[in-house]
Amino acid sequence: MAVDVAAITEKVKEESLFISNLLQEVNKVMVGQSYMIERLLIALLADGHVLVEGVPGLAKTTAVKTLSQAIQTQFSRIQFTPDLLPADLLGTQIYQPKTSEFTTKKGPIFTNILLADEINRAPAKVQSALLEAMQEKHVTIADETFHLTEPFLVLATQNPIEQEGTYPLPEAQLDRFMLKLRVTYPNKAEELDIMRRMAANQKVEINAVVNPKDILKAREVVSSIYMDEKVEAYIIDIIFATREPKMFGLEELENLIQFGASPRASIYLNRAARAHAFLKGRGYVTPQDIKTIGFDVLRHRIILSYEAESEELTTDHVIKKIFDKIEVP
Repeated sequence: MAVDVAAITEKVKEESLFISNLLQEVNKVMVGQSYMIERLLIALLADGHVLVEGVPGLAKTTAVKTLSQAIQTQFSRIQFTPDLLPADLLGTQIYQPKTSEFTTKKGPIFTNILLADEINRAPAKVQSALLEAMQEKHVTIADETFHLTEPFLVLATQNPIEQEGTYPLPEAQLDRFMLKLRVTYPNKAEELDIMRRMAANQKVEINAVVNPKDILKAREVVSSIYMDEKVEAYIIDIIFATREPKMFGLEELENLIQFGASPRASIYLNRAARAHAFLKGRGYVTPQDIKTIGFDVLRHRIILSYEAESEELTTDHVIKKIFDKIEVP
């Protein structure tokens, strides 16, 4: 069946008009961090969740909050702490003495955009309660099941594991995040701009320029973006190279990777690459889309061996070697 790529591109350009307005509002507050903002939009368009890692003070929370203000959606923020309980997140049943009945009080998870701040400061029970809701898109309180409204997006921030009082997220739970972002310090010019803006102490008003219907319509267009069979095969080769590096002439990675990427990696890489093409105004996916978004999809899905850790290698080193070796279609 022939695919009309030109018609898809036209539709993409039509449905992506709101992106420039959205970025304009976000940039009223944000200085730099274009990488983080672009990836947050990709997750929103591809129906995935994001884990943002970076030291405190890099505007992780500000970016998420500003994005939610520019979208006409419900927004909740919950600060994860060691004494947090699953009920604090999901909600609970409260007994009403007047009626002798229990009523359900819903927690902050019942929203469109949930900011889970410092997710790795909460114990495993709370982490698993959140991640179950992320996967199933519903919550069970007592014997009643509640469906979460679309779009539902979890943007979690975490401090580097080396910091005091953190609980590392288990690999199976990390796998449920579409993207893991590493946020770094701003450059000199950006830091100067940040300092001047903050010193002026001016309040910036963010206007809601997008509504949930726009997001859901855009998601339909994203899923219709054309991906050639050769590009699909390229994704599969990348994923299999993380599991069986020897097969692709990457013998040096054989002892460095303990576990390769799961099947979720190929699904999310496909969806995120389409969303990236959408942001660039294209109706088709190129291998460069895969390379651009690949690090964020794969970095938390490859488990390195002790040998790799002793050599102070990171998953980003491994991913780069795979991208350099796998033939681009």
